[in-house]
Amino acid sequence: MMIKLFTKTFSLIFIALCFSAAVVNAQSIKVAIAANLQPVMKDLKRDFKARTKIDIDVISGSSGNLATQIRHGAPYDVFLSADRDFPQALQKDGFTIKNAVVYAQGVLIICSIQNLDFTNWNKLLLTNPVKKVAIGNPAIAPYGKAAQQALTKAGVYDKVKSKVVFGESITQVNTYITTGVVQVGFTTLSLIKDGANKQKLFYKLVDNKTYAPIEQAMVVLKHAKQNASAEKFYRYILSAPAKKIFKAYGYNTL
Repeated sequence: MMIKLFTKTFSLIFIALCFSAAVVNAQSIKVAIAANLQPVMKDLKRDFKARTKIDIDVISGSSGNLATQIRHGAPYDVFLSADRDFPQALQKDGFTIKNAVVYAQGVLIICSIQNLDFTNWNKLLLTNPVKKVAIGNPAIAPYGKAAQQALTKAGVYDKVKSKVVFGESITQVNTYITTGVVQVGFTTLSLIKDGANKQKLFYKLVDNKTYAPIEQAMVVLKHAKQNASAEKFYRYILSAPAKKIFKAYGYNTL
């Protein structure tokens, strides 16, 4: 009787330990992402969950605002930025446990819900029909910084400055574009590749020689020190399956 009781007790303890280990190994993670990643992250999240059973809690915003939140103690495990500067600055200041690494390169487009001729978009922006032009805030939104560079390179930034409407993030810029609040906006190619977007859009790729490469980098943050799942996600984002998904959304990968 005692042997049976001991065996049963041991079995229950063993099962409990296995369950606890499974919980530890499948910890959920908080991932802060640049706003331009919202469409592609839906597929990345789904694929990662299918492969690992790990849940991801996604927080999105402009890269600059997210970096500021991290510096003020936001409990994020991984940060996927729209540039290299914000992750590298966090690494330099001791907020990370993994070095900043580029996972994808963004593509800038000029876009509208109107069927505009973007062949000479720099001249188009100076015309009367174009009353408002949306770009991300260059100080906190890397795609906004790229747009400002392209406009400056084209020699029209100062001329159209009075028409420029700054978005807090690329998501806000996309809203301005798709709702017709602005006639033209500078955004990411992933907006066009997002199957969830039913709005008909007209666009043109902006010559990538007119702006600095949009090298999007990520870091694992100190908050994830005891969370092995964050390391798994970090490796996954650099994997072939993840790169395939990024490419489907218009990103370039190494």
